[in-house]
Amino acid sequence: MSTHKALALSAAALTLSLTLTACGNDLDLDFGSDDDSEFTYGLLYPQTGSLAFLAPPQVAAVEYAISEINAAGGILGTEVPPPVEADEAGESGQANEAANNLVADDVNAVIGAAASAMTQATYGTVTGAQIVQCSGSSTSPDLTQVDDNGYFFRTAPSDLLAGPVLAQQILDDNHADIALIARADDYGNGYLNAVEAELTALGANIVLSEAYDPDATNFSAVISSAVEADADAVALISFQEGTQLMAALIESGIESQFYITDGLNDPDLGQAIGVASPDAITGTTGVAPSADNPDFNDGLRQFDPDLDVFQFAPHIFDCVTAIALAAESAGSMNPSEYVDHIAEISRPDGTECNSFEECRDLLGQGQDIDYQGTSGNIDFDDNGDPTSATFEIFHFGPDGYEILEYIEYTTGD
Repeated sequence: MSTHKALALSAAALTLSLTLTACGNDLDLDFGSDDDSEFTYGLLYPQTGSLAFLAPPQVAAVEYAISEINAAGGILGTEVPPPVEADEAGESGQANEAANNLVADDVNAVIGAAASAMTQATYGTVTGAQIVQCSGSSTSPDLTQVDDNGYFFRTAPSDLLAGPVLAQQILDDNHADIALIARADDYGNGYLNAVEAELTALGANIVLSEAYDPDATNFSAVISSAVEADADAVALISFQEGTQLMAALIESGIESQFYITDGLNDPDLGQAIGVASPDAITGTTGVAPSADNPDFNDGLRQFDPDLDVFQFAPHIFDCVTAIALAAESAGSMNPSEYVDHIAEISRPDGTECNSFEECRDLLGQGQDIDYQGTSGNIDFDDNGDPTSATFEIFHFGPDGYEILEYIEYTTGD
């Protein structure tokens, strides 16, 4: 049975220096739809590529949110059509082309991209056209300060929140010598810096901190470094290529306990790694953005009975719903008019509400609202980031995959 506890953001994470890796588009364009006949969402997600495993929950969450909105009468009394889908394919050039196609289709908002690097590759195109973009799964700290003219939001928490949770879990398990290995991209570098800053602040002994090229065909160098480090805990910040790293480290005879992140949050991880013994990953523990919300999970299962992966689904649902409520609050489907209302509908000085219909009705009564997201209490800050988040501690024990507890984390005092 899982437990639930809360943590506050440490000074080390708050003071972590951010490095911007991309610039926004400063062109004063407005390609957002001026046609108020219907509100159309664009969905920018990985239909193909290495992150295609994230596609089913992305699609299901968007369609589920739209179905709930339409059951309540639609946005401003108009039924919302199915989303316009575009494949970002996990490749920057393809992702930007897909984003351009959504802009050309005059969508009223874009949900996505999935990975931080793909969001970095597309936000300039989308927000430069004055179209609101909301990602439910991009977590890089670099996205906090992008030049988006206020049009980019995310419901997924920054790794500045996730990193300290992972660091604390490692120390709570009484590990002394820690190796950190991360993919060398926006996601990996940001997460690595956050974990390292927290561990250092807490006096941990970091014996290895190394980034690797995720597109490499041979990981022997980083594997050798990890073996030589002789750590009792190895934190692996990766996507699917991490299965190759774990398999090689296990084959090397390393006895370290593994700690992983959302990119490897897969109940079938042992099968994906291809290890001979199911006990090879026993003890592996991970941290992932989540939601302690069984009612949402039950509803999504009923909506899509074939869905077996729920990673980031609550956060993506919240992107769709928050944007719909902003349009209701503004009385307009035009992104340039409703964008200023997105943060307002999540502020704690409003009346708490939990669904599109309930919140919409309160707005209709002239009340300010505080949308309590399915992923948790979002409370967007001035940069479009959530100021609080829920994380799950998942674990591979003798009986297989399990969730040990949920942790609420906040940037508040």
